[in-house]
Amino acid sequence: MPNFQYAGLDAAGKAVSGSIEASSSQEAIGKLKSMGYFVTSINAGKSAATPKQQAPSKQTSKPAAKKKAASGGININLPFLGGSKIKQKELTIITRQLATLIGSGLPLLRALKVLEQQRKGGAAKVLSKVASEIEQGALFSEALAKFPSSFPKIYVAMVKAGEAGGALESVLSRLAEFMEKEAKLKGKIKSAMAYPAVVVVVMIGILTFIMVKIVPTFTKIFEDMEVGDLPATTVLLIKISKLMAERSYLIVAFIFGLVILYRVATKIKFTKYLIDKVKLRLFIFGPVISKTIIARFARTFATLITSGVPILQSLQIVRDTVGNEVIANAINEIRNRVREGEGISGIMLRTGAFPPMVTNMIAVGEETGAMDAMLEKVADAYEAEVDAAVAAMTSMLEPILIVCLGVVVGFIVISLFMPLIKIALSLSGGAGEGGGGGGE
Repeated sequence: MPNFQYAGLDAAGKAVSGSIEASSSQEAIGKLKSMGYFVTSINAGKSAATPKQQAPSKQTSKPAAKKKAASGGININLPFLGGSKIKQKELTIITRQLATLIGSGLPLLRALKVLEQQRKGGAAKVLSKVASEIEQGALFSEALAKFPSSFPKIYVAMVKAGEAGGALESVLSRLAEFMEKEAKLKGKIKSAMAYPAVVVVVMIGILTFIMVKIVPTFTKIFEDMEVGDLPATTVLLIKISKLMAERSYLIVAFIFGLVILYRVATKIKFTKYLIDKVKLRLFIFGPVISKTIIARFARTFATLITSGVPILQSLQIVRDTVGNEVIANAINEIRNRVREGEGISGIMLRTGAFPPMVTNMIAVGEETGAMDAMLEKVADAYEAEVDAAVAAMTSMLEPILIVCLGVVVGFIVISLFMPLIKIALSLSGGAGEGGGGGGE
């Protein structure tokens, strides 16, 4: 009977390796799974490398890498130039497929190579590098941690917890479900904002055409007819029109400068805190933003706890991924107090950053020992509220945008026709005087 060399993890998450007799690799994997082992690699007639054997090679590879860098080899990985990276949507599909392959009895290493063969570009490169790290003796979570642009902190932490608990398959399934719900929530917001965005683009296009083509025509008429002093609103409109027609680069530079200033401000902790605070209080948009953040917080926290990630580490990951500095500061305060032995719900209530419903549900979860279930219910409730808030936002934005367009167009029309009315009045007055003189 053939002899198979294997490497993997036991139920406690410790690295194991050895040999087992079986008629096929599938039978060998079945035997190992019945022993409570999670197989990472299995080879017929080969000596499976253990983590201990590979540890020196990992250490010796570092000087080699440094030597390569010193010799002038530069590795530039820019996402917009098509660098090696797995996109969020593709990562969800890969995670779901990986959970299915592992659940069907395939070793982790072989499952990764199967997925690598099905992919192209950056995803295939990243999967190949992850598989290579595992072949060298690294744990799956350690290999993933080396590619932070592809695998976020929550992903690595949950995989690590799955390895420790011997439940990688269920953790990967939970991860895929989590990412699918996150993508669904983002998709709802994006689709709801599509119509207002189109209306805004059309408005800008119409106003630009009026200012660049129509207003200069009227300006020429005013000059030819020697209207004289123009109303203040007309003078302002003509100046804006000339600026847009003759110095459009200044407007583009101004907008570009605002974008750069915003990007810089979001990198500074104090200004980012102020910006995020304003976002939560914005008219129309504020409720959608705050409810989305609470839903993300609850869903992420619940997923991490259910996967076996420790509370303090879960709070740290949620703090880093929540996406709002105000809520992140509150979570950091909760984490610090929990480290000192306090309960979560009481600290949440004191921070004032979370709605009463959330704190009450978490308090019940603490008392019953089912915090993960309560957090899931909070996430479901707030995702439903996000749907309602988005619907309300879009229904309010439509009339507001129409009114804004009407006000701007009305201002342009009044500004252009006031001189024309003045010309018509002067002509009718002149005609009246001429008619009166002929009668005498």
